Amino acid sequence: MNKNMENTKTSKTQNSYKGAIGESIAEGFLVNKGYDIIERNYKNKIGEIDLIARHNNRIVFIEVKSRATAQFGYPREAVNFKKQQKIRRVAEVFLKSKGLLDSFVRFDVVEILAGEITHLESAF
Repeated sequence: MNKNMENTKTSKTQNSYKGAIGESIAEGFLVNKGYDIIERNYKNKIGEIDLIARHNNRIVFIEVKSRATAQFGYPREAVNFKKQQKIRRVAEVFLKSKGLLDSFVRFDVVEILAGEITHLESAF
């Protein structure tokens, strides 16, 4: 394996690890706010949703983004229109599979920047 491939593999592993830490922090934060986490890292053939919760009679689909600094922008900026569309499609499959198509839903973003948590309700 060449050095670039090794660096890419290491980088992906490190990013997965950092992502899992961010998701754990976000999960604890949301649970403390009264959210009931019903799925973590829900995956289907379309993609993945970091957290799915129940809160105030809604199903809430939550994307978690974290960064150590804002040098390359705020974490929330990574949840662009294309990413939002993908999350919506994954959420629809989840709702269909659980017989929850009549549920009220919301899409949130939890941003973790330099240890500070910002919860953006109804982010998109």
